[in-house]
Amino acid sequence: MKSLNIFFILFLLFYFNADACINGEILLLQDKFILYEDREGDIPYGHDFYLEDAKEMLHQLDSIYRNEDNLGAYSDMGIIYLLTGKHDEAVQLYQEIERIEPGRYATASNLGTVYELMGENEKALQWIQKAVEIDPSSHNHSEWIHVNILKAKIKGASAVNSQSLIGTHFGTESYPVSNMDEIQLQKLANALYFQLNERISFIKPKNDIVAQLLFD
Repeated sequence: MKSLNIFFILFLLFYFNADACINGEILLLQDKFILYEDREGDIPYGHDFYLEDAKEMLHQLDSIYRNEDNLGAYSDMGIIYLLTGKHDEAVQLYQEIERIEPGRYATASNLGTVYELMGENEKALQWIQKAVEIDPSSHNHSEWIHVNILKAKIKGASAVNSQSLIGTHFGTESYPVSNMDEIQLQKLANALYFQLNERISFIKPKNDIVAQLLFD
């Protein structure tokens, strides 16, 4: 009964301190096109993408880029390529942007993502690490988990565990135990939500890394 009460208290602390960043978001490209929408709540379902008009979105973004010399619009075209499975086109585009304006966070982050989707985890790790160097606060301060995920994928199945992926574990008892305080646990919960919401958007079941992070 004591262990059950402790677990219930921990659940209440987590549930009623949920950060506002997970209450549903909409991402717009160039403040014009809805790319995705997130469901409200604290469960990572992944993004609901709106890609029915992908060709028209690409056409308009290309027009914005050429008429306004807007590199952000060009970068957004790479996101459409990435999401529609045109990985080679996305890589070529972001490599061109890197030549035009080196050191953009979006370039490094998106190149890391597309290389990972292509199975080139070493290249993905290099670019995601570069993205974190450019903006450590990106993705709600959660990209350190992405770095750990890529390192685990490179090392192999033996590295798919809590310690490797999130730098801690919660024991083997009938209820979770941790030396982290409430603030640290909340930050970890938020980071896990963000990374899982991104990852579930791209990776279909069954996946050992996603399963481990969902368990944590």
